[in-house]
Amino acid sequence: MLQSPVPSHYDQGVTTEDLPGAAPEHPQDAARAGSGPVFRSLAIDAIPVPDYADVIVLPVPPGCPSDPQVWAQTLFSPQSMPAWVRALMGVRQAVVGLAGINRAPKDVFAVSDVRGEEALISADDTHLDFRCGVAFDAGARLLRVTTTVRLKGWRGRLYFAPVRVLHPLVVRSMMVRAARRLQRP
Repeated sequence: MLQSPVPSHYDQGVTTEDLPGAAPEHPQDAARAGSGPVFRSLAIDAIPVPDYADVIVLPVPPGCPSDPQVWAQTLFSPQSMPAWVRALMGVRQAVVGLAGINRAPKDVFAVSDVRGEEALISADDTHLDFRCGVAFDAGARLLRVTTTVRLKGWRGRLYFAPVRVLHPLVVRSMMVRAARRLQRP
């Protein structure tokens, strides 16, 4: 019988401080007991059984704003996209029609909801449903981007094949640029 390398309580969106009798493994963890980030996301709430999901976490420097809507808007602004990402978005807009997929509207990455420390971006189309939760944990200074995708038919699978490979690289690059833009001197 194979054992999971990660305890099952992590799969349920709880931290070790939620478990009775769980002792912190590191001295710094003891100092922060009860204040660690808990993994929950509006993106996973919206698409609880996704065909694709990823979570990218980036520590950010002090002095950044804590408003998740500001983070989401900055993250998806053209100014936070590296030139190579803007080029990929342009290619996407140019070729999706060949597969019968609609071009993305200008406001495709608009914030649709904000709850607590997380802003949600929602986009539904004929080929996929997309959710992106942009969360900022001010205490730990962690930016977390959670993406969930539900694919629809062959067009969704065809479209998402190259996206699946590039998505983590694109999002991480955008996160780094957004953090630089939002850092106060």
